[in-house]
Amino acid sequence: MTRTLLLLAAIFAWPVSANASVTAEQEIQHLLNAVADSPCTFIRNGKSYDGEDARSHLERKYNYILGKGHELTAEQFIEHAGTQSSWSGRNYQIQCPDSPAEPSADWLLRALAAYRQAQ
Repeated sequence: MTRTLLLLAAIFAWPVSANASVTAEQEIQHLLNAVADSPCTFIRNGKSYDGEDARSHLERKYNYILGKGHELTAEQFIEHAGTQSSWSGRNYQIQCPDSPAEPSADWLLRALAAYRQAQ
């Protein structure tokens, strides 16, 4: 009886887990697109990059993490790929027109919240 209950729980939990990872992937892809499409400048290790270059860099970091067998939520993506340089440890910044530079994590978290609210 216990085995049957555990099996049923696993069967019913699987689609939720699969759906959660699909949602996380959609959110991460949205964040990557938001960076690429933004008129803002991405500042990494003291150098400025446009949105396409920033997206490419973040996507490489994300794919590296995935290649290690890790699945990430959107928040974990921001924390592990979108916050600071793995090489120097310096925080990434985003500077939008007519605004001061801000930590990329703040910008990405706002973009994620807006995306979720729109869904």
